[in-house]
Amino acid sequence: MEQLKDISSLDDIRLLVDSFYGKARTDELLGPIFNGIIQDRWPEHLDKMYRFWETVLLDNHTYHGSPFWPHAQMPVNATHFDRWQLLFRETVTQHFDGPKASEACWRGEKMAQMFLSKITYYNSTTAIK
Repeated sequence: MEQLKDISSLDDIRLLVDSFYGKARTDELLGPIFNGIIQDRWPEHLDKMYRFWETVLLDNHTYHGSPFWPHAQMPVNATHFDRWQLLFRETVTQHFDGPKASEACWRGEKMAQMFLSKITYYNSTTAIK
């Protein structure tokens, strides 16, 4: 069995992001949402995700933006975030092993929890108005 290495470079980030979104795009639950929103802008989206994860995991500040707002009105719930987390963790552990890989899984889980909480709150407050 091949020894997996840790996430340590932009090439590693690209492998993680490309592999994850390759799964998400074809997933029966997530695919229609991602493909419907992103449409033909996948190269632009993937580039943004490379910069996001490079900033988060490698402390190389190439991402500038607010990651939540593009997700605020997405038609998603806990089931979608559970699937996202499953695919993300599966992708990380398929390709990497080490402290940064563990951090990626932890950060992905925390981000999914935060986004779900904020989306739930956002939807409940906009429904009241």
